[in-house]
Amino acid sequence: MKILLSGSSGLVGGALLRGLESSGHQVGRLLRSASAVGALDVPWQPGEALDPERVSGFDAVIHLAGRSLADRWNEQTKREIRQSRLLGTATISRAAAAAFRAAARPVVLVSASAIGYYGSRGSELLTESNSGGTGFLATLCRDWEAAAGPAAEAGVRVVLPRLGVVLSSRGGALARMLPIFRLGLGGRLGSGRQYWSWIALPDVVAAVEFAITHPALAGAVNLVSPNPVSNAEFTATLARVLRRPAIFPAPAFALRLALGEMADEALLSSQRVQPEKLLNAGFHFTYPRLEGALTAVLRD
Repeated sequence: MKILLSGSSGLVGGALLRGLESSGHQVGRLLRSASAVGALDVPWQPGEALDPERVSGFDAVIHLAGRSLADRWNEQTKREIRQSRLLGTATISRAAAAAFRAAARPVVLVSASAIGYYGSRGSELLTESNSGGTGFLATLCRDWEAAAGPAAEAGVRVVLPRLGVVLSSRGGALARMLPIFRLGLGGRLGSGRQYWSWIALPDVVAAVEFAITHPALAGAVNLVSPNPVSNAEFTATLARVLRRPAIFPAPAFALRLALGEMADEALLSSQRVQPEKLLNAGFHFTYPRLEGALTAVLRD
């Protein structure tokens, strides 16, 4: 297939670029720097019109680009996060919609979202059929997904992968935790009772390729392992894999002091999510259990 990818410099985007090319797909990149554009690459700016002709030759478009959520949030940061996701998604969605009409060929748009959509729900088991929650992340994810509406209304198959905690030693939450845990200074976050729904990076790549090539998948699709764990179990398992103790908990008040609102919505919130659509469609996880997943990604 011929695939157009945004966010190729990020953790998930870089892994997808390598994985899709190794599977034999041709991958072009949506790039903000026109000077870095190669033969299949397309220059773009979120919020500015993207010529549908530049999209019409592709079988699939994968949109991952957006401002990082990992910084301490303030009102300016939250505005930038919203704008980057909503404007970028709307730009690509409109171009894909127009390309679909002009080229008269099937196009699938995979536009990233997150399990933050569900808000903090304790131990409630969540599938794609559950309603959204409340809070900044939940509202962001709802509006982010809605921004892909023009493509769906034009007949494009739109897949909205709701990503959980992506496990990789190269970036994301796990990479930030590793130095502390390798020193034997790690421990649970807050009470540790909150559920973390996670997925190994290789399974993210496989699941996105699966979504592209399986026409029955559309709408929200949870990209998480079928075995979510509490934060206490996550940190204990990480310590065991690293052969280090995990006896230094990070109190909730300290996390809030350091990270503000982001601590409550990203680290202390609880989402016990199941990948119901993926499992029903026949997707098989390479790393369904946390210890095996951590062992594998830490070798990478």
